[in-house]
Amino acid sequence: MFRLTGLLLLVAVTVSCTAEPEVELESRSETLKVYTFKRPSNDGIGKVYMGREISRVMGHLAAGWLERPTREREERTDLLINSLPLEPDSVIADIGAGTGYFTFPMAERVPEGKVLAVDIQQEMLDIIESRTNNDGPGDIETVLGDIDDPNLPANAVDLILMVDAYHEFSHPHEMGKAMVEALKPGGVIVLIEYRAEDPFVPIKTLHKMSEDQAIAEMEAIGLVHQRTEDFLPQQHFMVFEKPVADQ
Repeated sequence: MFRLTGLLLLVAVTVSCTAEPEVELESRSETLKVYTFKRPSNDGIGKVYMGREISRVMGHLAAGWLERPTREREERTDLLINSLPLEPDSVIADIGAGTGYFTFPMAERVPEGKVLAVDIQQEMLDIIESRTNNDGPGDIETVLGDIDDPNLPANAVDLILMVDAYHEFSHPHEMGKAMVEALKPGGVIVLIEYRAEDPFVPIKTLHKMSEDQAIAEMEAIGLVHQRTEDFLPQQHFMVFEKPVADQ
């Protein structure tokens, strides 16, 4: 009897584990049945959205890489910040803010506005808060996001910036919808991703995105592609707008 019970338990656990992707799909509404699943590649999670396998997340232990001294020269982050369409009173959401590498210089550009630094890792937000408490510039507020929701107020944000983060979102469709809801009508998402079209960009494949892929995914959540600029050495600078008619 003991062996039979143990065997049945083992079978039940095995069935539960192998059936997990279908359970996830069946638990969501029809509009969110947008994912497929496969055996994970070396740097992926095995979850596929619109033909793209989602990459693994870079954890807080790699924070030093975000703040490496050579980053401005390699990626021309100074040009990126100066090219953002901001006004002095803009409200910005830095989603996937990490250590606040972009949060703090953006705060300097919006002295009458605010920067909402969003991350799903509290350890990253702790870094930002410690820097803010040490006479950091401007009005900066940290927001602990969820994997499917940045937890931002509706119709409150002028610009959302995502730098090399969107490709790691485990729930890009749900996150995208929530971001659109947070934007004011006419607000924009600026999406920065390493160029998948360029084989000389020294980044792992799943951590890059092509312009076509990015446009398809942003249009799927109701955004309009305004423009793509490639003045950065390795990344696309892509701007998407929330239609004014969406109240």
